[in-house]
Amino acid sequence: MMRGPDSRAVAVRKPDQTIVVDEKTVGSITKKAPFLKWPLVRGVVVLIESLIMGIEALSFSANQAVDDEDEQLTAKEMIITIVLSLGLAILLFAVLPTAAAHLLIIFAPGALVQNLIEGFFRIAVFLIYVLAIGRLEDIKRVFQYHGAEHKVINAYEAGDELVADRVQRYSTLHPRCGTSFLLIVMVISILIFSLLGKQVLWWRILSRVLLLPVVAGISYELVKLSGKYAAAPLCRFLIAPGMWLQKLTTNPPDDGQVEVAISAFGAVLKEDIK
Repeated sequence: MMRGPDSRAVAVRKPDQTIVVDEKTVGSITKKAPFLKWPLVRGVVVLIESLIMGIEALSFSANQAVDDEDEQLTAKEMIITIVLSLGLAILLFAVLPTAAAHLLIIFAPGALVQNLIEGFFRIAVFLIYVLAIGRLEDIKRVFQYHGAEHKVINAYEAGDELVADRVQRYSTLHPRCGTSFLLIVMVISILIFSLLGKQVLWWRILSRVLLLPVVAGISYELVKLSGKYAAAPLCRFLIAPGMWLQKLTTNPPDDGQVEVAISAFGAVLKEDIK
C-alpha cells in the first residue's frame, strides 16, 4: 500500500500472476477540523487514519488471494480479527510488561527504576514477537513487500527511474518507517510513565492504555523531525536504533514484489510508470 497527499493505492499480485490495483481518493478529518493538524494532536489522527486504511488494504489483499467469493472475508470476520488483534497487542505490549515489572517491585524501588525495567520488558517482548513471526513463511513475504516499499520510495526520493532493476539497488531501510516509530513509542513511553509516580497494578496497566494517544503524538513529531533532518549527524545517531530494527521487519524482495510496489506507487503518483 502506498499513500499520497490525496489518494492511496493497494497493489496485489493475484494467483494468476496479474497485478490488480485498488486506488481510492482519501480525505482527512483534519480538513474539516484544522485544530487536528496541531503538533502532538496530528500524530494521533494520522495513526487512526492509517489503521483504518491498513485494515481496508488487508481486507482487499486477502480477498484477491482467493477466486471463490464464498471464501472471501466478510465484514464480520474482519471486525472479529481486528478486535482479537488489538486485544492481543494490548496484552503483549501493555499488560504483560507492566505486570512483569510490578512483580519485581521489591527489587526495584522508585518509579523511575520500575519504568526502566518495564520498558526493557516491553522492548524484549516486541523483539521476541518480531523474531518469532518472522520465521513464518507468510510473514517473510510480508517483510519482503515491506522492503520493496522502502526500495521504491528510496529510489523515488533519489530521483531514479522506477523500474525493478534500478529500484533493487536501493536500501530496504527508510527513516520514516513505522518500525522506527514503534521503537520511539517504547522509548517515549518510559519517559512519560516515569512521571506518574508509584501506582497500584490495575492503574499502572490502565494508565498505559489511556496514555497511548499522548505517547503516539509525541513519537509522531519525533519521527517527522527525524525524516526532515535525516542527514544531520546527531539525527542519524538518534534514528540508528530504529534503522537497525528495520532489518528484522524488512527482507530483500524479488523483482516481482518490487513491480507490485511500483504499481501501487505509480497509481498514487498518477504517472505512467512502465
